[in-house]
Amino acid sequence: MARTDKMKLGTFVYTFGFHPASWLHPASDVGGANDFAHLLGVAKRSEAAKFDFMFMADSPAAAVGDPNALARIPTKMNRFEPLSLLSALAVTTSNLGLVATVSTSYYEPYNVARLFASIDHLSNGRVCWNVVTSDHDETGYNFNREGLDPHALRYERGNEFVDVVFGLWDSFEEGALLLDRENGVYYDKDKHHTLNHKGKHFQVRGPLNIARTPQGRPVIAQAGGSEPGMDMAARTAEIVFSLASNIERNRAFYENVKSRMPAYGRDADDLKIMPGIVLNVGETEAEAKAKVDYLIDKMHPDVGRLMLSEFLEADLRDVPLDKPFPMDRLPAAPKGSRALFDELVGFVRSGHTVGELIRHYAEKHTGNGITGTPTQIADFMEEWFETRAADGFILMFPTLPSSLDDFVRLVLPELRRRGLFREEYEGRTLRENLGLSMPANRFATTQTPAR
Repeated sequence: MARTDKMKLGTFVYTFGFHPASWLHPASDVGGANDFAHLLGVAKRSEAAKFDFMFMADSPAAAVGDPNALARIPTKMNRFEPLSLLSALAVTTSNLGLVATVSTSYYEPYNVARLFASIDHLSNGRVCWNVVTSDHDETGYNFNREGLDPHALRYERGNEFVDVVFGLWDSFEEGALLLDRENGVYYDKDKHHTLNHKGKHFQVRGPLNIARTPQGRPVIAQAGGSEPGMDMAARTAEIVFSLASNIERNRAFYENVKSRMPAYGRDADDLKIMPGIVLNVGETEAEAKAKVDYLIDKMHPDVGRLMLSEFLEADLRDVPLDKPFPMDRLPAAPKGSRALFDELVGFVRSGHTVGELIRHYAEKHTGNGITGTPTQIADFMEEWFETRAADGFILMFPTLPSSLDDFVRLVLPELRRRGLFREEYEGRTLRENLGLSMPANRFATTQTPAR
């Protein structure tokens, strides 16, 4: 059945762009990591294009690994704390949704509830929390831990954490603020509730000391692809950032997650599955390919070696670039995409050198992605959308702002011509623009229908 809704789009933001050599591109702002004007420019471009949101990916730690390589990759090594940045963007934009990553492993629920509620008010209802449990050891080293807690424990804590935050966001019912000067009553005490949560990981009395937010509660995003992650998404998420490597796998993922939602009393339309895709667009295929080649040529071998080492979970610093890849360094199973791992194994077995493998990986590591003309990219996006492999896309532009500008100039008009993407924002809040229902307040005695 043909879809009647519109495609959702978000800008994925690493400071200079998704490609590790993006900061070397002549159109980039090399000082942009600490310059609010650079990121505001990305936000303003995204808003002018009527994108749903800007997605600030984050880890609260600098990376660890080969110092020679890390000195050439600024993404993790120098960037703003995301909630501080969102607060600034909240008062300098008007319609664009604002998404930030905050880990349940290194915060307290009360802090997160209060921070996101505040930004939702500051933005008039445009904020989204990307819930993660963290997946890099380096983060734990800064929070009184020796690396990561076990996966099952992180998800157990994460689920309770989200439940507590949701409860705190319900502290004030809708309409609780009376603002009655004549009788001197600021809020209705019967519509203000104490949570009194006592669980395995958290003891939080509440209530939250800020009124219910314009969206009822901020939108929730999540990216977990494991079994616990998919269950958590089906129960709590409203945006899922998927990383499946092809359309068939993403279609299966889409069906899997949405089919779990009725068990939690949720409508499948209240979850938007949005794969992250890397786009290189040119007026011609040759022009688009030249953009890819330019960035790969700019990427230092140490950077490529570090990227490949992380994917294979093998230390490759001592392996010469001009020698065949040592087969004994290949793991039995991949850390990430199985399809990409199998392709790399085949490439290695055909006798290619380490340097050639690094370049091949640099071209392929993005998983979902397409390089081509505006028509080819629009065809790609339309097929994923219409066959329900995606409700939209998180666009991982190789360089910012130049790749974003290319997409807006070349691809967006074609999507609109096909009736796939909006001409104007439909609503006032991020929740309204995404077509999500208002969440019910657990304490309210009478509820307004969600739809």
